[in-house]
Amino acid sequence: MPVKLEFNLLYTLLVAILVLFAGRELVKRVAWLERFSVPAPVVGGCVIAIVLATADGVAGIRVSFDMTLKDTLLLIFFTTVGLAADARMLAKGGPRLFIFLLVATVYIVIQNAIGLAAARAMDLHPVVGLLGGSITLTGGHGTGGAYATRFGETMNLQGAMELTMACATAGLVLGGLLGGPLAEFLIRRHHLSGPTEADAEATPTTDTAPADTVTSASFLSALFVILLCLGGGRLLGQAMEGTGIILPDFLFCLLLGVVMGNVLPLTARFRLSEASVDLLGSTALSLFLVMALMAMKLLDLVNLAGPLLLILALQTAAMAAYAVFVTFRVMGGTYDAAIMAAGHVGFGMSSTAAALAIMKAVTGRAGPSPLAFLIVPMVGAFFIDITNALIIQGYLTLPLFGF
Repeated sequence: MPVKLEFNLLYTLLVAILVLFAGRELVKRVAWLERFSVPAPVVGGCVIAIVLATADGVAGIRVSFDMTLKDTLLLIFFTTVGLAADARMLAKGGPRLFIFLLVATVYIVIQNAIGLAAARAMDLHPVVGLLGGSITLTGGHGTGGAYATRFGETMNLQGAMELTMACATAGLVLGGLLGGPLAEFLIRRHHLSGPTEADAEATPTTDTAPADTVTSASFLSALFVILLCLGGGRLLGQAMEGTGIILPDFLFCLLLGVVMGNVLPLTARFRLSEASVDLLGSTALSLFLVMALMAMKLLDLVNLAGPLLLILALQTAAMAAYAVFVTFRVMGGTYDAAIMAAGHVGFGMSSTAAALAIMKAVTGRAGPSPLAFLIVPMVGAFFIDITNALIIQGYLTLPLFGF
């Protein structure tokens, strides 16, 4: 008889932190994990997912966690990305931001074409091809869940939600594991290196810890601003629902963060600690990724193994090839381009959160890339969701879908 264990929020957080510690230890002790800059949250999350799947499959022990904080952690992370975005860097990266968006948008078309071709070759419903394409890979769990509900209601497609969650979760793992090695390959293959210490000091950065010290006062001030952006983002999201335009809350939190991050320095009375913002953002990102992977149901992937694994294998190979031969080269073939290519793998296969984790791991070893840390979050967390929605709608107008 199956045994079910339920962890409340307190114990879920304790387990998540222990899993994160375990991931960090594994990265330190396993040379190839550190060499290829595989993020510690991904390592720890994958290990606990395997342990839980084994416990379920062998001993019939099913563990469930309280994931109430997971979405809030993601909102906190994106808000800190916005708070760290310097307007001067935005002006500097403007043309490259547009080029990177164009490169990423073209790949969405390719991603869906691969999914549809694979589905047709295996005599599957064409919707399965889109679910194994940009709906779940570029779109992630949120976009996937929204479309799975729609397909279930309008097309009576059985198992759409299970397939969607399995694809999005597998993409999160594959993207997290692929991005770091790909960046290291590009850096070594083309003999690239990050900026010197003098360059780093002269350039505003978003991916390195600032020199100011974290205190209880600075930490609370940063937390207050972040929560203010979260509250404002929720209100803006609710207001937009009345217009019929549905956008995720994190987009509004990110934009409010950009506004607050560039307005507050102009005031003499309030100073926002960059170190506190970075600490909160890094912590939220790590815990979000661990919790997302803790909730992964590996047995669901096994049950959907055949067609799903083939589609994901094709998508992974295509993403790696596109990042190396298109993204990296079009963005200039520089060190920044290598970091952006790794970030493209992250949000092209799973989420912007994974992309930033990959980039942090790589730049922690090879040197900062402020331009990449500005462009990738803006494209991956905002613009790409808009173009993805438009392209998906374009595909759905094709006669084979019957809408």
